Amino acid sequence: MNWKKFFITVFRIVIGWHFLYEGLAKLLAGNWSAASYLSDATGPFSGFYQWMASSDWALAVIDPINIAALILIGVGLFLGLAIRLSALSGVVLLLLYYFAYPPFGSTLPLMADGNLFIVNRNLIEALALLVLFALNEKGWGIYALPVFAKKRAEVVDEKPAAVKSRREALKNLATIPALGVLGVGAFKQSQRFGVDTLSGATIKIGGTDIKELKGELPKGKIGSHEISRLVAGGNLIGGWAHSRDLHYVPSLFRAYNTERKIFETLMLAEEAGINTINIGFPTNATMQKYKQLTGSKIKVITQVAPDVKNNDYLVNINKAIDFGVDIIQIQGNHCDWMVRDNKLDKIDLMLEHTRKQGYTAGLASHTVDALIACEEQGIIPDYYMKTMHHDNYWSAHPRENRVPYEVDGKRSVDHNQFHDNCFCLFPDRTIEFVERATVPVMGFKVLAAGAIKPEDGFNWAFKNGADFICVGMFDFQVVNDVNITIDTLNNLKGRTRKWYG
Repeated sequence: MNWKKFFITVFRIVIGWHFLYEGLAKLLAGNWSAASYLSDATGPFSGFYQWMASSDWALAVIDPINIAALILIGVGLFLGLAIRLSALSGVVLLLLYYFAYPPFGSTLPLMADGNLFIVNRNLIEALALLVLFALNEKGWGIYALPVFAKKRAEVVDEKPAAVKSRREALKNLATIPALGVLGVGAFKQSQRFGVDTLSGATIKIGGTDIKELKGELPKGKIGSHEISRLVAGGNLIGGWAHSRDLHYVPSLFRAYNTERKIFETLMLAEEAGINTINIGFPTNATMQKYKQLTGSKIKVITQVAPDVKNNDYLVNINKAIDFGVDIIQIQGNHCDWMVRDNKLDKIDLMLEHTRKQGYTAGLASHTVDALIACEEQGIIPDYYMKTMHHDNYWSAHPRENRVPYEVDGKRSVDHNQFHDNCFCLFPDRTIEFVERATVPVMGFKVLAAGAIKPEDGFNWAFKNGADFICVGMFDFQVVNDVNITIDTLNNLKGRTRKWYG
């Protein structure tokens, strides 16, 4: 056994299989496109990649060439045919992948496992192919059969290499049945689990096809800010799941939404037309980092609460400004509590301080009684943010058992009492309040934390007066939620309140 030749053969076919599998996975997917991968590119050459993604004719060329190159390089390396050309072509392709998301500069924090500073898997595999290109020994393969060896020798005017025995010839043909075995195994796996369209080197950000968008997401205005009618919510990012008695769900949310996944979701949301996010105060640092690293222009609405312990109602407003937010909003539960505790003057103080700093000032609430009390005292924000959902879902406790301000109170084990299950306690009274409001209204918890389907919840909120809706989304929900919003607004019936903003 020629062990050197054996290991080089294995080395070559392993890399070849990687390329071949990547290409076949994309081919069998049917509708695969590099558009999302290219449009989210970062680094010094991002403009070039994003230009390719923005051009339909360029993608019409790039997509089939990418698939064909992967397959041909894979076949060449696996079977041992045109090895030098295959290796060099593979290097070029891998370097194109490498510089789309280079593991240095602002891109580094977005990288997945296998990406270190400067070095990642694409670079390592490209260097491996360069080694294969430079080696005289290429292992066993079709290239060494007499017909190919003779043609190669004629080109370089040398004597053809001799295949010394039938055993040697069989070794050079051995990669063909090996390819068949791996191919059958891959086919059976695809039949059982489906086609893998997210294979390594060209994984798409978010895994959602942005081409499925139905149009442009409509916008409105809050103060001087142009806001998409669908605003990204911060609860899924922050891990606040409102999952009733499923106590593991918040931890599951946080485990899925790593910083990298958050950034991917935000990039996808922006690409889909969502230009604003409403976040809890603890997420400010994450959003500041995201905007600094990516250059994003996404508008950040941050929720602020008083520092009750130190009796300081303004400190977090000032901190939010230091984080570089765009709009400041009094957090809903603290608005409820300040009204409940007869501290309406503190709400007025916080709103006026926000305005004096030159910022749009919002007021959120879970219980409509809090907003009604402020309205009666002439305390009107620049916009309201109010929980807006119906109560026609199985986990809503009976209306006669609901008590104002209970949303942020004690959770009962009795299904007939509040158990983190209902956030718009009195939908009819909320509709009445919103109908007479003379400033924009952003509805939130419109799906009752996942209890209501988006088609139903979005329509109910917009129909009953919401000018904007705030919805928590995972990356795989973004495009679908944008499409539902577009469809809802295009086909909305029964709205009587005029649009504000």
